[in-house]
Amino acid sequence: MNEFVESRLHFKRKVMVVDDEEINRKILEKILSPEYEVILAENGDEAMALVRENKDTLSIILLDLLMPGTDGFSVLGMIQGDVELKHIPVIVLTSETTAEVQSLKMGAADFIPKPYNVPEVILARIGKTIQLYESIDIVSATQYDELTGLYNKDYFMEYASVIDQYYPDTGMDAIVLDINRFHVLNELYGRAFGDRLLKMIGNSVRGYIMDKKGIACRYNADGFLVYMPHTESPEKLFLAITDHISGELNDARMRIRMGIYPEADKKLDLHKRFDRALFACNSVKGDYSRQIACYDTEMHEQEAYNERLAGDMEKALGERQFIVYYQPKFNIQGDEPYLSSAEALIRWKHPELGMISPGKFIPIFEENGMIRRLDRFVWREAARQVAEWKDKYGIAVPVSVNVSRVDLMKPGFVDEITGILKDCGIGPKEYMLEVTESAYTEDSDRIISIVNELRTLGFTIEMDDFGTGYSSLNMLSSLPIDVLKLDMRFVRDIHENEKDLRMVELIVDIAKYLNLKVVAEGVEKKEQYALLKDAGVHIIQGFYFSRPVPDGEFEKFIEERKGKRV
Repeated sequence: MNEFVESRLHFKRKVMVVDDEEINRKILEKILSPEYEVILAENGDEAMALVRENKDTLSIILLDLLMPGTDGFSVLGMIQGDVELKHIPVIVLTSETTAEVQSLKMGAADFIPKPYNVPEVILARIGKTIQLYESIDIVSATQYDELTGLYNKDYFMEYASVIDQYYPDTGMDAIVLDINRFHVLNELYGRAFGDRLLKMIGNSVRGYIMDKKGIACRYNADGFLVYMPHTESPEKLFLAITDHISGELNDARMRIRMGIYPEADKKLDLHKRFDRALFACNSVKGDYSRQIACYDTEMHEQEAYNERLAGDMEKALGERQFIVYYQPKFNIQGDEPYLSSAEALIRWKHPELGMISPGKFIPIFEENGMIRRLDRFVWREAARQVAEWKDKYGIAVPVSVNVSRVDLMKPGFVDEITGILKDCGIGPKEYMLEVTESAYTEDSDRIISIVNELRTLGFTIEMDDFGTGYSSLNMLSSLPIDVLKLDMRFVRDIHENEKDLRMVELIVDIAKYLNLKVVAEGVEKKEQYALLKDAGVHIIQGFYFSRPVPDGEFEKFIEERKGKRV
């Protein structure tokens, strides 16, 4: 609820009387003061100053129209033209019928004729007007997003339904706008920066759709919905927004995406129409060559495929269609590389669709909240496998599993993960946790506290995908981690690009200074292996040694290196 509404509910209402004649001010003050707090102004200029000073607590203005200097009509015009003041109702004080009509057309709520012979009528009119406008304010407060001034999502959807009802033959575009990794921007630049950015986007969206009979809302922390008559040039909305906030976009890490479902099928539920626009919006996530996408036939087929995967997950877990593969990790800082550990990676062997890449199903499960069930499956399978290999070969091959920010923030996570290890009879030194770099950028204090607790229990913590997020060197020095895992993009061209090699060498130097080990993934070529070893990288994984393999096939690496240091 807006502050000016809330402040009125339990306190004496504040009324302003504006009249150049002292006798009139005194009469009205005497009538009103038993029920209201009265503010007096004798001219238009004084009135406007007091209105602005009391704009959040002023319940009503009683305004004389005929005053010297800035008259009542001018004051009424200024109030109605100011977005911060127009919510305050104005009752005009006049004895001229023509003036009454004109003032009502200008936005006055009511009028009180002079002279003031019947105090009960005056009090009744004021009370009724205040009650009416406060009711309107309360309704408005439930309609609008407080930060941007756009509709909230619920009201937006209701309004869109009304548009469909009254204009069934008008083609409408469903549009989703999203700020890429908004939480990271908040973490880097502060919440005030994020709020300012959202307000700017809200203002530019409102300005663009105002004369196009469209509506808009903010539907989550960093997303906007727009519903407007179909246009062949939806990019104009995008350009209107980016032009408006161009000063904030100097940082290349800030990126806005837009998805459009053009001429949306009105047979579909409104939420489904915007789901399709969101699907289009998400299709350019991570694609820095595009920022706008339209939902089309190809996307429809992809969406149907995704829905099939999401729908099949429960059955797949029950039938053990998911298989944990293991990619060996080799320590290369010695005369001969030796098996150091492994990373657990999930695969899906679907009975009809065949082997499905995790790059296809993991984002779907992350989006619909099913990923935690899959994570727990991997955690348990990996722990069970470590215990089995330990019993079979007499040596422990540590396995690392991925842990998301959502996992870490879940109440009871530490007890859950330690419970899994206890059930399988292994310890934290045989079970490493990989946490993505981006996990530390939101709720960082809470994440750091949990990770510190895990390290105290003996877990080795690897920062996965290092170099793809936004960790500053200062932040890196304070994070509770044991291993930096270089993203494969650093490794891909290391043997052909001098800058990439120098970057890896720099990261290794920093890691040495911070007493961290470095793991490089995605190593495929002998030249990459040699350069990484010379640079001081401790451990590598990739196709150079082996692609991820099932548990039975992985055992050959254990057998080949049994008796060597692991």
